[in-house]
Amino acid sequence: MEPVIQEELSGCGIAASAALAGVSYPEAKRVANSLGIHAEDKTLWSDTRHVRTLLSAFQIPTSPAETPFESWEALPDKALLSIKWHLEGDRPFWHWVVFARRGEHCFVLDSKQNLRSHVRRDFWRMKPKWYIEVHDDYGTA
Repeated sequence: MEPVIQEELSGCGIAASAALAGVSYPEAKRVANSLGIHAEDKTLWSDTRHVRTLLSAFQIPTSPAETPFESWEALPDKALLSIKWHLEGDRPFWHWVVFARRGEHCFVLDSKQNLRSHVRRDFWRMKPKWYIEVHDDYGTA
């Protein structure tokens, strides 16, 4: 699984989905747009249904509900994480990232454009609020 860099300020959900699907950002954006999902829509990073819809279009199964984050060790082998969770008025917002565990090695794929490395291991800096488990019974990632 490779990191995919978001091409729009609010494109982290599209980029995370692209990384899981093993496709480019433009390809994931094309699929998202065909489903009525657009990076300009703030609900892309304040509601889980858009990312779930996009992952479903790529035939990537996820858990039906969000699970509160407890610890990095307790995470499943693959998950979408909400980090930088905050409220704006009464609406929650967050940044989507992908967590993966390969044997003893764990990492986070972060699509934010201005990072030096999009493969992160600085777990102490990230403060996940909750996660969505991504099931491994699909082919590309």
